[in-house]
Amino acid sequence: MLDKVRKLLAKAEDPACTPEEAEALTAKAAAIIAKYGIDQALLDARQERPAVVGNRLVELSAPYLREKAYLLHVVAAALRCRSIRLERRTAEGLRVSVHLFGVESDVAGVELLFASLLVQAARGVLREPVPPGEQPAAWRRSWLVGFGSAVAQRFAAAARTDEPAQPGTALVLADRERAVDLAVAEHYPNIRTGRRRRLSGGGFEAGSAAGQRADLGGARVDGARRAEVTSGH
Repeated sequence: MLDKVRKLLAKAEDPACTPEEAEALTAKAAAIIAKYGIDQALLDARQERPAVVGNRLVELSAPYLREKAYLLHVVAAALRCRSIRLERRTAEGLRVSVHLFGVESDVAGVELLFASLLVQAARGVLREPVPPGEQPAAWRRSWLVGFGSAVAQRFAAAARTDEPAQPGTALVLADRERAVDLAVAEHYPNIRTGRRRRLSGGGFEAGSAAGQRADLGGARVDGARRAEVTSGH
């Protein structure tokens, strides 16, 4: 399944691919990711296999580290995972990583879809000219936050309008959510909610518009958690 998704996303990220073709390929990949995760959860429940929660540490690369972490958080929440943002100062500057928690099939799907959306965002922010009088880095930071915010809104809208799942799906996913929450609490018993950032750039609206255009594939988002947290470590 993941090999098929990787091939679809690789084609979507090819510069020779038209926007329409890229959207169709990303849509198909996202739909496969979401359906596979839920089907796997139901299969495990029928066979009385307990949810095994794994975790993955994703090291982000500069620039725009916090903005990339926010986008990863959005995707993780939509695909039934939790994310903890970790920051540390080094001699080379700020380093940011994100610790993902979830059932393995969900975590793998998050990584794949995040990588694809990151490519879409990177192309979009570089394609749009920075307005006169704006500081480029600040404008692009706010653009990326706008992009991530729009993606989060679209996932939330999909959750409200999604068709009813198979009977018992909600209970199965709720059990998995509790298992994920327990794993996070064991690793980070003293996590704290991150403070809301103030952005000086004026690119939020442009980024939000691009996020509305980014293809999410109509992915099912049952059981999503949308409260971003950071670690004090």
